Amino acid sequence: MSNGMMRLALLLVLASAGWAASADEIAGALPDASRVVAVGGSVTEIFYALGEQDRLVARDSTSLFPEAALALPDIGYMRQLSPESVLAVEPSAIIALEGSGPKEAVDVLKKAEVPYLTIPERFDRDGILLKIRVIGQAIGAEGEAAALADAVDKDLRAVEASAAGVTQRKRVLFILSVQDGRILASGTGTAADGIIGLAGAINAVDGFRGYKPLSPEAITVASPDFILMMMENTGAPTPPDEDLLSNPAIVSTPAAAGRHLIRMDGAYLLGFGPRTASAARELAHALYGAAD
Repeated sequence: MSNGMMRLALLLVLASAGWAASADEIAGALPDASRVVAVGGSVTEIFYALGEQDRLVARDSTSLFPEAALALPDIGYMRQLSPESVLAVEPSAIIALEGSGPKEAVDVLKKAEVPYLTIPERFDRDGILLKIRVIGQAIGAEGEAAALADAVDKDLRAVEASAAGVTQRKRVLFILSVQDGRILASGTGTAADGIIGLAGAINAVDGFRGYKPLSPEAITVASPDFILMMMENTGAPTPPDEDLLSNPAIVSTPAAAGRHLIRMDGAYLLGFGPRTASAARELAHALYGAAD
């Protein structure tokens, strides 16, 4: 049997029984990509960057760019999916970023008769390029994906080259939220950690992975030169600059002394999609353009 016939036979089996795949298992095997639900801001952005947005029938609430995407039905937050809301738009496929949830909802969707493709999430140049190529293969737009990946790769390599020339790297503390005075900050293995590195800076906190509350003592030891936050955070209130810089855990840091607080759009800063090179460049300018 030829490779083409084998793939056709596989698609027929998958389409008849409900299936789920990750990028490294069945990239490019969507039987019908005419009505796609996109889950994850970078997934939606890639569809638009490929010129394939007409395939989208819904998006999740983190998909805020481009503005035209807001006209699509919103099926909810990517980590709080409702199978009923997703399936109500009658998709022919679901393309979801790794980390979508909750697990119970994703398990239900994977057992439905709608193909579910998981897009891997990695916070580096190769991870962005993989997203683009996998989505392109999944919807039959390999040529457009190759062109987009080449352009994004070139832009990211230019950012990396610029970052490599930084001799005195700033220490950056990314704060996700502040509740009752307690600081929830990024360690390693996060989008915040990835964008800080791309911008030529150092994550001031490297003793854990993910996000954790930090004690005042830990922040003093971290000694950040800059505080980085999102402009908005729907999960918790964002304190005004003065309140944050006068927080007892922050006030003794070099960042507070220099009043070095950077706020950027969350989807733009942490999305790790087609706009990431621009975000890293903007962050680098804020860090080093403002340096004394």
